[in-house]
Amino acid sequence: MSSRRDFLKSASFATLAFPAAAFEGRNKDGPKIGLVTYQWGKDWDIPTIIRNCEKSRVLGVELRTEHKHGVEPSLNSHQRSEVKKRFQDSKVTVLGYGSNVQFDDPNPQILRKNVNQAKELLQLSHDIGGGGVKVKPNMFHEGIPHNQTLEQIGNALNELGKFAAGLGQKIRLEVHGEGTQELPNIKSIMDVADDPHVGVCWNCNPEDMNGQGFEYNFNLVKDRLGDTMHIHELNNPPYPYNDLARLLKKANYSGWLLLECVSTPTNIVDAMTEQRIKWEALIVKYYSL
Repeated sequence: MSSRRDFLKSASFATLAFPAAAFEGRNKDGPKIGLVTYQWGKDWDIPTIIRNCEKSRVLGVELRTEHKHGVEPSLNSHQRSEVKKRFQDSKVTVLGYGSNVQFDDPNPQILRKNVNQAKELLQLSHDIGGGGVKVKPNMFHEGIPHNQTLEQIGNALNELGKFAAGLGQKIRLEVHGEGTQELPNIKSIMDVADDPHVGVCWNCNPEDMNGQGFEYNFNLVKDRLGDTMHIHELNNPPYPYNDLARLLKKANYSGWLLLECVSTPTNIVDAMTEQRIKWEALIVKYYSL
């Protein structure tokens, strides 16, 4: 996955000319900008996440696993209620949990362990007021036919989708992995995973442009897009963000675009504000038409 890391790290912060209020009131039905605590936010506790998200007006958050916020399955019922209350008392929507759970392993015991872990995280997301859990496909294995792995992942997602439905949750399959991140493979997974509580979490990978091109790949999964997707620094020139915004409008997408940024700005809150304004200006370009 080094190519993807290099792709993301190529982003730099440019001076922004858009006014802070450019987007407000103009896109009530379009996407909203949130944050993944991937790099920006990994060292923040819950009060700091809320404070910094409110200050930057990045008002949704996916809590990535094993970060300083400490939201993990080990929390008892009182602690889960406290997390839920903190977000309810704020302007920030907790969108759910960003896990590393994956369903590619050919060992049935490992697969079962991962499915059960995802169920625990769905319960956690429910208890803190979230809406779902992000999971990964995640790779192919030597000696195992690719179609067999893709079908296995899809079947696991169907089981989890049924479980999620009982909790009012969603399963969000991140476009991720070594080979599994190719959009034709994601489509094959989703053709098996037909449960309506399973959706695709678009991830802005360089591989999105492979094969027959960006728009073709987007159209493979546009009808299965979930309520969250991961985006990166908008001033990252190799990625066709204008095309993404145009296609999201065409697909009537109205979920959350979550900043999953890997650059190291001196002031992360200012950087969040800058990226939000840039993204909102791009969205308005298409959604206000």
